[in-house]
Amino acid sequence: MTLTPQRHPGPDTGRPPEVLAPTAAPAARLRRVGAQPWAMAAAVVVAVAGAALSLNGVLRGWAWYPPALTTICVVALAMAVLRSLRAHPFLVALGGFASLAFILTFTFFRRDSIAGFIPSGDTMEQLGRYLRRASETVLAESSPVAPNAGIVLVTCAVLGLVVILVDALAVPLALPATSGLGLVAILVVPAMVKPQSVGVWGFAAAAAGYLMILACSQWFAPDNRTTADTARNPGQFRRAALTGGITLVITLLLPLAVPGFDQGTFPQGSRLNPWGSSTGLNPMISLGNSLRSPSGDGRITYATSASRPPYLRSVTVDRFDGDSWSPDDRDASRRVGVGRMDAGYEILADEQVRQVTAVNTGRFTSPYLPVPYAPDAVNGLAGRWSWDPATLSIKGVDTNSRNQQYVVQSTAPRLTPELLSQSSAPVRGISEEFLRAPNNVPDIVRNTADTVTAGSRTAYAKAMAIQNYLRSVEFTYSLQSPVQGGYDGNGLSVLADFLTQKSGYCIHFASAMAVMARLEGIPSRIAVGYAPGRSTGASVSVPGQGALTEYEVDSRDAHAWPELYFQGLGWVAFEPTPSRGVVPDYAAQASTPGGASTNENNDDLIPSNTATPGATPGATPTPLPGLESAGEPGHPLTLPLYGAAGILLLALIAGSPRMVRAGLRSRRLRSAPALGGNPAAAAWAELRDLATDYGLAPGLSETPRHFSSRLRGSGALGARDDADDAGIRAVAALTADFERQQYGPPAGHAGVAEDGAAPSAAERIAVVQASLRKHSRPGRRLRAEWLPASVMNRWGRIVSAPFHAVLRAAAKPAQAAARSWRTVRDGLRRLRRG
Repeated sequence: MTLTPQRHPGPDTGRPPEVLAPTAAPAARLRRVGAQPWAMAAAVVVAVAGAALSLNGVLRGWAWYPPALTTICVVALAMAVLRSLRAHPFLVALGGFASLAFILTFTFFRRDSIAGFIPSGDTMEQLGRYLRRASETVLAESSPVAPNAGIVLVTCAVLGLVVILVDALAVPLALPATSGLGLVAILVVPAMVKPQSVGVWGFAAAAAGYLMILACSQWFAPDNRTTADTARNPGQFRRAALTGGITLVITLLLPLAVPGFDQGTFPQGSRLNPWGSSTGLNPMISLGNSLRSPSGDGRITYATSASRPPYLRSVTVDRFDGDSWSPDDRDASRRVGVGRMDAGYEILADEQVRQVTAVNTGRFTSPYLPVPYAPDAVNGLAGRWSWDPATLSIKGVDTNSRNQQYVVQSTAPRLTPELLSQSSAPVRGISEEFLRAPNNVPDIVRNTADTVTAGSRTAYAKAMAIQNYLRSVEFTYSLQSPVQGGYDGNGLSVLADFLTQKSGYCIHFASAMAVMARLEGIPSRIAVGYAPGRSTGASVSVPGQGALTEYEVDSRDAHAWPELYFQGLGWVAFEPTPSRGVVPDYAAQASTPGGASTNENNDDLIPSNTATPGATPGATPTPLPGLESAGEPGHPLTLPLYGAAGILLLALIAGSPRMVRAGLRSRRLRSAPALGGNPAAAAWAELRDLATDYGLAPGLSETPRHFSSRLRGSGALGARDDADDAGIRAVAALTADFERQQYGPPAGHAGVAEDGAAPSAAERIAVVQASLRKHSRPGRRLRAEWLPASVMNRWGRIVSAPFHAVLRAAAKPAQAAARSWRTVRDGLRRLRRG
């Protein structure tokens, strides 16, 4: 039986006795969540969806944006709904992950899922195929890439994860300013890939969303489960507008005052990659960006017995759907082991040219192996490699090209114009895919091909007519024109723009010749690799060959050229790109002038044209000033950036408990009084956490008065007879305020006086904190400030909550099983006794 104490009035009052019971919960505790979750969700959607606008140019067109926007909205909406229902922050984040899985399943795997949105085993299988396709897109296409299902799936998944990250930083962790890191993670991709960087609209939309997130964190008071640290303030908007305006002005004026944004450390078209240099033909960093780079990465050295350095061919691009060229790996027909390879077609030339090339790939990283064409055998490789009989491209099975040293034996016919002109037999023995042209070829491409080849009777004459047209003075080699004109790619629409503007670089010239050759009935494909390199001045000893001259290539030598098929001779390389590489003797005409070049980085890269005939285009080695022959060129800021990024990450991790604790304290002491809440209860909660941080955690069943007495008598605040016992008095006052608020009559009740001159709860908490810090040891003080137990305990409960839930769920079946076993055991014992 519980006795309720009664307050008896004086003998003359005549009032009934008053019952001392806890007062009703403050209005602040029962207040509705309001618009805060929905406003924050809208701000996150604007920020992430705005930042995603900058991915246009990394992905071609806008077909990818609707599913991405849908994913962003669904994840943000799901988290807003859970937060409006006052769900635990951990459950809100878990709901975000679940909604992301559901919307991705509904969008991409509807036919392979349960009820259209629940993942199943078939979903995982299809997911693997999509991820492989996305990987192939990244490794085999130049940006802007065609938005296939795999790459769009990855994009949507990443954007959904960014929504969860930004929301978690802005709301439960109370770090709204730090939420900009998630937006930077999106913007850094176009900043590295696109020569025009992020773009005005993407940056403006991301900045607007970020400011909305900061505004929501300042304007709306969060619920009691979150730790946002500020509330509505009449002067907040004015200060925010002033700060934003000053920041915008500095952002616009600073690049004008720093010359490095146009040249030097941060050159246009070669954005700094904080994760290190791009090594290898990674088409996410487009071929044009590699050529625009002022310093070469992915250095490869090789020594050859050929009369001049050959082109190094890495991958063959032969599949063209009208949107882009892409490689067909033909995994089903690839053969493992490169000790012996055969092209699979008959070579009728009288003379064969054989050469040996020793290659050292260094840090060049690619799934494809750079080799001279056409390889007969490759020896000395580490790992397992396979080759495609249709293209002779070599691809790693369980390895890549990094740090490989190998020797290539290659053979090709010695070609002459007369021999090529006589190759007029119908094409047979190769796939029809090399002849297939898309149906949506623009009229300008078809009309140009017909006009240029008019009067040409043989396949060789048509090929020469196309090459000579593209190398004429009408065309110029330029790395910047496609970027400025908006046709930096390899699709049909890009090809039409290129033939109109008549300016571009190797991918445009090679694509134009390959497409026009197919329109004229000549099988074609595009080879991607490296143009002939420069002599290092060193020599390499190769067994059976003696000392061979060493050459080097890097990302600036990245090149694309067309290969056309001639019956009885095989695949023949042509060079339609003016001012780049060299035209082979079998395709050279003395009267053919070369187009102009506007590529400032192409100086000293154009080799001379005087050499003996060869099977593939070659070049006389020309040294490039300013490059050392040894060592791997890298950006001088790479190591400092790694160090700075590591230090910032460690600082953020180390300081996060302290920042969360400060945000929680600020919310309690500033938000509750500003909103008319319960300042005494908020101050009492802060006092309990302060004591916990300094090793005096309250007991689960300890009353406020007992806890206060134990804290004051513990010595953590000093002795009672000290001259400076302000901390002890502050704890006593906070305890009295809390007891009066919880168990006394409501505020304003007759007989309850409020002392307006008394210190505020925030001032008393500050006194207690200063006293605890003063009377604690350095180790205890350090732990309380940087690893506060109140925060670490909360994080521990959040992390362990799923495990406890699983254990609780498993406890009942375990208990039932134990009872059943005891019942069976007792029954068996009784049977044995009976």
